[in-house]
This record gives sequence, structure tokens and C-alpha cells, in this order.
Amino acid sequence: MDVRQVWASERRPWQSSHALLVFPIALIVVITVVDQLVPADIHLGPLLVIAPAITASFAGPWLTGLIGFLAVAAQTYIGWHFGVLFSRNVLVQILSLAVLSVTIVFFCVVRERRQRQLDQVRLVAEAAQHVLLWPLPEQIGPLKIACLYLAAEAEAQIGGDLYAATPTDEGVRVMIGDVRGKGLSAIGEAALLIGAFREAAHHHTALPALAAAMEQSMARNMPDLETEEETGERFATVLLMEIPDDDQVTRILSCGHPPPLLLSPGSAAPVVVHPAPPLGISGPVPGKAHYTLDVFSFEPGDTLLLYTDGVIEARDAGGSFYPLTQRAAQWADTSPEMLLHHLRRDLLNHVGGHLNDDAAIIAVRRVPDAHHHGLVDRAL
Repeated sequence: MDVRQVWASERRPWQSSHALLVFPIALIVVITVVDQLVPADIHLGPLLVIAPAITASFAGPWLTGLIGFLAVAAQTYIGWHFGVLFSRNVLVQILSLAVLSVTIVFFCVVRERRQRQLDQVRLVAEAAQHVLLWPLPEQIGPLKIACLYLAAEAEAQIGGDLYAATPTDEGVRVMIGDVRGKGLSAIGEAALLIGAFREAAHHHTALPALAAAMEQSMARNMPDLETEEETGERFATVLLMEIPDDDQVTRILSCGHPPPLLLSPGSAAPVVVHPAPPLGISGPVPGKAHYTLDVFSFEPGDTLLLYTDGVIEARDAGGSFYPLTQRAAQWADTSPEMLLHHLRRDLLNHVGGHLNDDAAIIAVRRVPDAHHHGLVDRAL
């Protein structure tokens, strides 16, 4: 971020706070004037503490301190105007107002410090997200791609759901997965699986061999991430898919992961898969007989919707699961970006704005004109 961006980011809050200062200043003026007009036995000066209290709701410690100073000055003027400035009652009022203003400023300082810490955590989370979950390109070969990630933890950008895509000699390989756990505690396992996929996807010609390599990598490295209480309890569901550039026959392999939806104009249906156990359940298995490879036809104009169980297991206030198949069919004709836009809004409305589990969705559409081989090298 350069100097101009920093100045712009600082100036916008200042301009907003500067405009709102009209209200506490006007309040000080009104209280000061009215206090001189009402009968002598009515004292409105103590109400001046409202001004710094209001300012603290939208401004920082410096502006709040300024308003507090003006409030103390107004209280002092009121005492001077009535000739009782050095009376015990007025001095106590002035001192009390000063102490309350300082206290409000102190809490503003604490709030600002915590806000800076929270902003730093968000920056770190965003950086980690870009390192771990590289943004998928909008197009790889004949495929248009869009992805969506919704973390369960309010201040997290990433969690236990993962996805990746990479071009190979056989076509485009896509992975989506979900490790046990959610939020920040599951990032280590997610990073392990993504790294294993990105490396092994280019060294194994068949999806069963790729799944076996990921299983071996997980068995080899997972003990370093487990605590004593979690030994043997870490696993991950993974869906691997290979989409050839010039062939409509698509290959898919599921390790305990929900099947994708195949969207055609006006319809949506799950792809039939024969899932193997999740990675990490049975440990590395010799050979490739442990996995079942399924095939289906993915034609131009169709869209594949890959998702994690955080989507289909999301419940509304009445306990009903989110009906992904029915909802996705409504927007089957839209682009991948618009499809995910509609699903995100609809899913959050279904759960009342907050998910209890991480959720990831990938929309992949095969474009009718599949002559885009030159775009493959843009993939990650």
C-alpha cells in the first residue's frame, strides 16, 4: 500500500467523523445557552457529559478529547457567567466532567488499539488465504470457473475447506475437499492436502494413483499436525475430477466427499459416484484397487457444481437443510459467477446470515466453443 492509499484510507474516516462533530458541538452550544435562560434553580451543565459520550461512538480519542475539553470549557463558562465559578458545587461539576471525559478518551484508546489488532489479524488471514487458496483463474482451457468460500469463524477468511485446479496433459484436474474440524484450527491439514494435490497432479496419469499419493502424503505428514488427543482422528473428504479438453467424458473419484451437481438448462442432478473412505481413515493402501473411478458426460453448456458439506448441511431456524439441488436448478442457465452470487445470497438468507461450518463451492462450465488451449498456462 503506497502513501496515497494510506492517506486516502485515513482521510475517509476523518471526513466522516468531522461531519458528525456538528452534533456534539451543537449539543454543547444548546445546553450552554438554555442553561442561562432557565430558572436559577435548574442546572443543565451536568448534561454536557453527553457530548463526549456521543463523540466516542464515531470518533477516535483525539476528537473525543477535543469535545471533552469543549464541554469542560462550557461548564466553566456557565459557572463564570453566574458568578459561582469557584463555588464548591461548580468546581465538583467541572472536575467530574473532566474525569468522565478522560475516562471516555481512555476507553477510546483501548478500542482503537483492539481495532488495530483486529485489522492486523484480518490482513494476516487474507494473506494466508491467498497463499493457501490461490484464486482460481476465470478460465482454464474450455472451462469457465468461479469459486466461493465462506468461513464459519467470523474473523477468519479460511478454514478447513479447500479447493484447487491445475492443467495437465490429460486435461484440467480439479479438487475440492473438507478436513475434519473447521476454522483456523484446520488450516494445517488443508495446506497439506492442497500441496500434495498440486505436486502429485502432474506426476500421476490416473486419478486413483493421484488419490493414493495424497493418502500417502497425508499419512506421512499428518502426525506432525496432530495433538495427542487427536491421534488417528484426523481425516479429510476429497473429490478429484479430471476434465479432458477435447472429450466430453469426465472422470471423477470421491473419497467420502458429496457428489457434484450436474446443471443443465432448467435442471440439476447429482453425479453418480462410488465413494471410497475419506483420506486418513484407513491409511495408505497398496495399489489403486482401494478407489473407484466413475465417468460421466460433461457436455458444452453444462455446469458442474462442486461443494462441501457445509453447504448441504446448513440449517435454517426450523432445522431444515439447505436444498442445494432445487435452488441451483433455478440458476442453471446463468454464468458461474452469477450462479455463485445467487447461491451465496440464498444460502446466507437460509441460515440467517451465519454459517456453523465452513463452506466452499466451485462452479465449472464447459463453454460451447472449446478452442481455448492457449489459456491453460494461466492456471495455477
